[in-house]
This record gives sequence, structure tokens and C-alpha cells, in this order.
Amino acid sequence: MQTSTLTGSIPAPARRIEAIDAARGIALLAMVSYHFTWDLEFFGYVTRGLTAFGGWKIYARSIASSFLFLVGVSLMLAHGNGIRWNGFGKRLAMIVAAALAITVATWFATPGSFIFFGILHHIALASVLGLAFLRFPVWALVLAAVLVAAAPQFLRLPAFDHPSLWWLGLSTINPRSNDYVPLFPWFAAVLAGMAAAKFAKASGLLARLGGHLPQAAARPLVLIGQHSLAFYLIHQPVLIACVWLFAQVWPAPAQSPQAAFVPACEASCREVREQAFCTAYCACMLDALDKDGALDKVLRGEQTAELSSRVSGLASTCTVETDMSLMGREEE
Repeated sequence: MQTSTLTGSIPAPARRIEAIDAARGIALLAMVSYHFTWDLEFFGYVTRGLTAFGGWKIYARSIASSFLFLVGVSLMLAHGNGIRWNGFGKRLAMIVAAALAITVATWFATPGSFIFFGILHHIALASVLGLAFLRFPVWALVLAAVLVAAAPQFLRLPAFDHPSLWWLGLSTINPRSNDYVPLFPWFAAVLAGMAAAKFAKASGLLARLGGHLPQAAARPLVLIGQHSLAFYLIHQPVLIACVWLFAQVWPAPAQSPQAAFVPACEASCREVREQAFCTAYCACMLDALDKDGALDKVLRGEQTAELSSRVSGLASTCTVETDMSLMGREEE
């Protein structure tokens, strides 16, 4: 299986650029570290919400961006001089099949947050859309990347709130999924990779970069990068199995719903508000959700219009109450 199964391919007649394989290998190992931490969170060994906010959130987005950037690089290198339809079709079919397999598997494993449009789904779509940009000059690719990245800031509309349109990334709500990589803004990374590859080729940097890496230490990274799809599909089941086996011997301490909710709530809240507000706000939300009977549904990740409306109403009430309470303390 070639590198192209996950991120495109290098033209057969040219020398394989192992530096790109090694970069892909580094990204894959970074992904392993993130997923291992996510697994520890899933089984209750670390604070709930740890990997969804703050530094871990930035780390996860950086990993996804690097993969998609390499998609753009490989797409341009493989088809910049003419689309090779046979190879492209075979690789696309493998990616689509793998993406569907992940959707089905996560639907049964975590139905409340199954992966309906994750990194592989995005790569499949981006591989097709990217073909339309192959002839764009570097400046146009960069401009398109900027516009795609900025789109969610200006185009979010309730019209995109239907689940059938969540893959666009323009909904006013944030769908719950263990891996959500919508078209906007993530396609910007693919376009940026295409621009970088075209610039590198025109400037001669690609020619200097080509060939085999002399360092023996890089060989494992190159090997991983050359079999990226297989590595991607296998690593998470292996990690989950290992953590599950560990949990059978040393299970994590049981947590009440209340103990599970507060850390995740405060981690999310601290991204936009100060600690004092978040502590009071999350206590208010915990009490409100518990009285409303929605706490268990929220923790299970249920996504219905009715539940979202109820939670939004409670959040608005708690925001006002918390702000008024903090203002009263300051006046005293």
C-alpha cells in the first residue's frame, strides 16, 4: 500500500520524496499520542474534556492541519502535470471505503458521537475538489485558502443546521463527533499544501528535496508514512484494546455524572471567560440540567433540536445569573 492511500501519491516516474513520507510519519505518531490520551480520557483515567479544549485542542487541530496540508502537497505532485485517473480512482475508492468503515464502526461503538465526517471523509472529498484547483497559480491558491479558512466566520447560518449539511461546517451549532473535520475551514489546509507544492516545484526546492533520506533514524518514519492508511486504520483499535485490557486489571475510579460534567464544562468555558465566571456558571448549569432531566442526555452526547433548544435556554439563563452574581460581589 502506497502513501497515496491516505494523502495522495508521488508520480511514479519521479524519485520518491522521502522527506514527505517522513513528515507524514511524524504526523501519524503525533496522532497516536493524541488518540492515546483521548482513550485514557474515554476510560476515565484523565480529566473529562482534557483533549477537547485548551492546548490539547490546538494540538489536535495542528495534527489534522498537517495531514490535510500533505494531502494538498501530494495531490499537486501527483496530478499537477495531468490527472492520472486510474491511480486516482483506485486510491479514492480505498479512502472512501475506509471512511465508511469508520462511520459504521463508531456508530456502534459511540452512537452519541460517531464519526460522520472525519479526517478520511474530508480527504476523500478534498481529493476530488482539489482537482479543480490544479491549474491555479500560487497566489490564487493562497487567496482561495484564506477565503475558505475565513468562511465560517461570515457564512454560518441556521439554514445549515440540518444534519445533512453538517459536513459543510457552516452550521450555527457544533455537532458532537469524535472526529469532525468539515469542508470549511479545513479545506484551506489542502489548498495551502497545493500552493506550497507548486511554489516548491517552481523555485527548485522540490528538486533539492527529492530522493532518499540518508539518516537511518528516519527510516521508521518513512516506512510509516508510506503505509499511512493502514497505520491510521490499525493504530486506534490497538490503542483502545491495550487501554481496555489495562482497565480490566486496574480500572479507573468511578465518577458520578456531576463529577464528569463540571471539568468538561469549565474547560470549555475557560476558552472564552475567566475562571471565576466559569466556576459559578458550570455549577449553575449542572443544577439546571439536573433539574431539567437533561444531564444524562448531555453526557451521552445526544443531539436533537429539542435538547439543543433546552440546553441553549438554560445556558442563557445561567450566563445572566452568573454575570449578575459576579457584579453584585464586585459592588460589595
